[in-house]
Amino acid sequence: MFQILGRSTNACDRLTRRTLLKATCGLAFAGSMARATPLAARGRVKSVILIDLFGGPSHLDMFDPKPEAPAEIRGEFGVIRTSLPGVFVTEHLPRVAEWMDRLSLIRTVSHPYNSHNPYAVMTGYTGGQDQRDYFSSPTNHPSMGSVCQYAGLTQPGVPPYVVLPAYPGYSQGLRRAGPYGGYLGSRYNPLFSQCSPTFTRAVSDRDFYDPTLRPMGDPTLPSLESSITLDALDRRRTLLEQVNQQAARLESSGAMRDMGQRQQQAFNLLINASSRSAFDLAQESPSVRERYGRDLFGSSALLARRLVEAGVTFITIHTESRGNGHWDTHSNNFNMLRGWLLPYLDRVLTALFEDLWQRGLWDQTLVMVNGDMGRTPRINANAGRDHWPQCGFCLFAGGGVKQGHVHGRSDRQGGYPIDYRVTPGDLCATVYQLLGLDPHLMVPDQTGRPQHAAHGGEPVRGIMM
Repeated sequence: MFQILGRSTNACDRLTRRTLLKATCGLAFAGSMARATPLAARGRVKSVILIDLFGGPSHLDMFDPKPEAPAEIRGEFGVIRTSLPGVFVTEHLPRVAEWMDRLSLIRTVSHPYNSHNPYAVMTGYTGGQDQRDYFSSPTNHPSMGSVCQYAGLTQPGVPPYVVLPAYPGYSQGLRRAGPYGGYLGSRYNPLFSQCSPTFTRAVSDRDFYDPTLRPMGDPTLPSLESSITLDALDRRRTLLEQVNQQAARLESSGAMRDMGQRQQQAFNLLINASSRSAFDLAQESPSVRERYGRDLFGSSALLARRLVEAGVTFITIHTESRGNGHWDTHSNNFNMLRGWLLPYLDRVLTALFEDLWQRGLWDQTLVMVNGDMGRTPRINANAGRDHWPQCGFCLFAGGGVKQGHVHGRSDRQGGYPIDYRVTPGDLCATVYQLLGLDPHLMVPDQTGRPQHAAHGGEPVRGIMM
């Protein structure tokens, strides 16, 4: 016999997986500290921060304005000069404009995957179909962060791959495809932080296009239980070991092995002082907090900088929340961008850039900013722009990329690339190259067949130093 929380159970009672998971549900969350045999030495950069502007940011109203186009295409915004001669951006990104001579901008990201998933952004795979790939699945292609972890780009004592401020889809109660280990296995899932954003009033789905409802709050480490103490955590380890010893006699599936690894990471992270310290935003001065902003995404960017300092390899900030926490501007495009989205992006990016530069982290950190897709050149009847994966942008900053460079041109309406078309797979291959991985790296799928980690993509050498 053995006991789970004081209840006696005979071995012949056939302990089910459901019972076991219920007993240990507070101890598991996605991610693993398992270290693969490194496939490459460290490259030009040590850490990557991917800022995923969920919903599809309007390239025409941000980094690829068309001031000479007709009004129904150019939109309501004016343009301003940047520190890079001859390059203009929207008037609502004045601080980023001052950094353009230190950034690399791609204006020709193009692909066929018209979906509100971070699947293409995070994996480089653009052959997905919503009927099959909208929700996360063990057969999905792995994310960039998962591939980096599989390749052995890890540091002891810290998670190798973190997603902030929570898993994609959390405000809709779903799990979007994209950030997971997929067929590499759940041991390569990220550590997802948690958040409980607050608003000035109650929020409903009717407020989807209201720019005044801004998610506030900080991401935090996932907790095992709301009131568990570290001493209790050590005692719970003993209980868990007891349960696992008995469960090993009953089930030895791969899912059970992965669960054990995630439990081990939960203990290691929450007991490890370095990991807890990296997530403690209270250590930052009030002036730094205000410079990034107290909203959910400003706090996430500040936490990303702290995670870079702690040695985390891959950090994703997924900008999705109820209220106006998205870039899907089918309606009210200009008020949403003017009133909230562009000002917070302008603030967050420049605060992050300044910190990386001043703290000596610029050359070892790669920041990339993009989203699901671009938006339609023509404004619709609801003063919005619709989905347009045919043309979008990606902004790079930091180590390994040229300073003051614009790659590719779109046509006069911003509808299609004229030259230097770039795919999400190309962006992934670029990241792998800068991290020191083979951009043509092959990884095994669930059947053991080799799959191209960058899905045929090639590094965008035009932006690389």
